[in-house]
Amino acid sequence: MSDRTAILAIDQGTTSSRAIAFTREGMALAVAQEEFAQNYPRPGWVEHDPEVIWATVLSTARKAVSAAQDLGYAIACLGVTNQRETTLVWDRATGRPIHNAIVWQDRRTAKTTARLEAQGHGAMVLEKAGLVLDPYFSATKLAFILDTVPGARERAERGELCFGTVESFLIFRLTAGRVHVSDATNASRTSLYDLVAQDWDDDLLALFDIPREVLPRIVDCAERYGDTDPSVFGEAIPITGAAGDQQAAAIGQACLEPGEMKSTYGTGAFMLLNTGPAPVISRNRLLATTAWRLNGTSSFALEGSVLSAGATVQWLRDGLGIISRSSEVEALARDADPDSGVYLVPAFTGLGAPHWDADARGLLSGLTRGAGRAEIARAALDSVAYQTRDLLDAMAADGADVARLKVDGGMVVNDALMQRLADLCDSEVIRPRNAETTAWGAAFLAGLGAGLFSAISDAAALWQADRSFTPAMEAGHRETLIAGWRAAVKRARM
Repeated sequence: MSDRTAILAIDQGTTSSRAIAFTREGMALAVAQEEFAQNYPRPGWVEHDPEVIWATVLSTARKAVSAAQDLGYAIACLGVTNQRETTLVWDRATGRPIHNAIVWQDRRTAKTTARLEAQGHGAMVLEKAGLVLDPYFSATKLAFILDTVPGARERAERGELCFGTVESFLIFRLTAGRVHVSDATNASRTSLYDLVAQDWDDDLLALFDIPREVLPRIVDCAERYGDTDPSVFGEAIPITGAAGDQQAAAIGQACLEPGEMKSTYGTGAFMLLNTGPAPVISRNRLLATTAWRLNGTSSFALEGSVLSAGATVQWLRDGLGIISRSSEVEALARDADPDSGVYLVPAFTGLGAPHWDADARGLLSGLTRGAGRAEIARAALDSVAYQTRDLLDAMAADGADVARLKVDGGMVVNDALMQRLADLCDSEVIRPRNAETTAWGAAFLAGLGAGLFSAISDAAALWQADRSFTPAMEAGHRETLIAGWRAAVKRARM
């Protein structure tokens, strides 16, 4: 294979679509990114226009391909990574969506999941799917669409409609409707997939009232699913890798052995601990999930999910208007009184792990006349560290012994936040040299599926550390701050 070979990664996120062309060594040759609008039709509801998702993916992917080709590289294959749990339903014949995408943050089905929990179904869902009953996951979102759009349920039962998470929708569109698949990592986030059997489960389908005819075929994270239609890029490019964004980041961070952990800070924050060849069912409301599936065999992870991390900074920008660009938050927070006692609990769409409280709402506490923009900005950044600490405590209660935390995502360029993370979590925090770990994870899987790499272990040799942050906070001060955070969370859940 020529050393002018490139791999395209499509990274479809919650607030933007990105495409990156990588060399086989993980160097980014070309990057294109486009933001798109979030739709909030009612309080607690979050939607995306699927056609906007597709348009931004198509535009950015074409730009990245063209730029790589201008540099003399040929695209050998492509991989897809995506915002998980976000739910789409489309017409199998035309590819047209029948409803807006319901985003992972959406809480409209909270009453449904609460009812199922009250009926005693939570234990079965946890045992089979590894997930708690929560509107975060795809199953109740899918049922909502089937029950809300006139005729949708009947059409689904006739096989006329397709359900998928975002990677499934994109692969369908990229192949002009020839391929309807979902990789095992995304399937494991639906509440419809049995982790051990590695297939859609009849009991879960019956519980959520989902017809099997609407579901995609489950595939490995690295194999040839099909080729792009020539109309997309002017040539057929093999699609050979796919994984949900957090699993892709874990691979990009080379968390390949049991006990290795990463945390990604994007719109939300997501911590994955590699648990090896068997799922670990949490006793502390964390999630068992598929880390990857290769050659029909799965590896697993324990996951904690924070619903608002970078989204909190976006709220400072777009909601409060106290910054004009997200990059300004670090400098503003630096001016804050470190002893202000201001806490922000960003429960804008409820709280994720380990609380899983869909009814919690955002809370700003500890305000005095001396508190201002800087203190609120500091509290917003600190909330990311506090929520990470909550996840680490839950992981420790499940038996994890975490000595270091690999971090990635857009927020980790903030050195002050990374030091605060190390201080409040009392853990070494390591930032990688390759900042594009999520996209690189998807590209690596594509390369593996195309034969450019021989084994998943090859990812370890391509990972390098950039900087390490070690705890420097006095233990008593740390515990005082954490106690204040826990009191604020308690108020947000009242």
